[in-house]
Amino acid sequence: MARHVVTDTAEHLAVGVIHGVAGLGKTFATRTCTAALAARTRPADRIEVITVAFPARPTMRLLADLLLQTLTGSPPGRRDNRFYLTAALVGELARIPRLVVVDEAQRLPEECIELLRYLHDHDETVFGLLYVGGNGCWEVLSRQPMLRSRVWRRQNFTPMRRADIPTVMRSYHRLYADTDDDLLHYIDDQFAHGIWRNWALFSSTAHLIAKRARRTSLDQEIIDNAFALHAGGTDAR
Repeated sequence: MARHVVTDTAEHLAVGVIHGVAGLGKTFATRTCTAALAARTRPADRIEVITVAFPARPTMRLLADLLLQTLTGSPPGRRDNRFYLTAALVGELARIPRLVVVDEAQRLPEECIELLRYLHDHDETVFGLLYVGGNGCWEVLSRQPMLRSRVWRRQNFTPMRRADIPTVMRSYHRLYADTDDDLLHYIDDQFAHGIWRNWALFSSTAHLIAKRARRTSLDQEIIDNAFALHAGGTDAR
């Protein structure tokens, strides 16, 4: 689904959103999909991708300056005002079709969202605009009716379903190959909560403990020791 969102947004110069709570693999999925666009076999089919992340609650001028730097590689325009930078952005974004990915989009204030919408709607610009963000991203973006009505593709990343945990985790790491379903559900209930980043943290720790103990499979003792190294496990939610 992420590949559909990224590809459609890029090829049709549209607006897309990928969002969900932290740790679900949104940025990883987006990078994987955008890398595929840039590596297409035929040069004519390749799409230039620009990824930018802004600090929390940037001003319109800072957003315009950082975006222009990312697009052109130019040094900061310390004496340039927002209107000059906006005009320069229009010129640059009209030059070639591309995809602009805004990571950590939940950080953007209303006026910066409006500036990006203005740039995308401009008659001369030719770029797809993909917002990627964590907790609160869609709530921030959807408060802007002018933006919400323009979103053509949207994917909400959610935690793994409890029923899928055993199958997914056995394919993820060899340590879980012979692990009982109840133990895997116990790890998820106490620590991971269906979140990939939590599972990755636990897996790397459990694998290290098992390696030191010269074990090849997971058991309750390894789980308890891994939880102890992660502050007991129960506060990871």
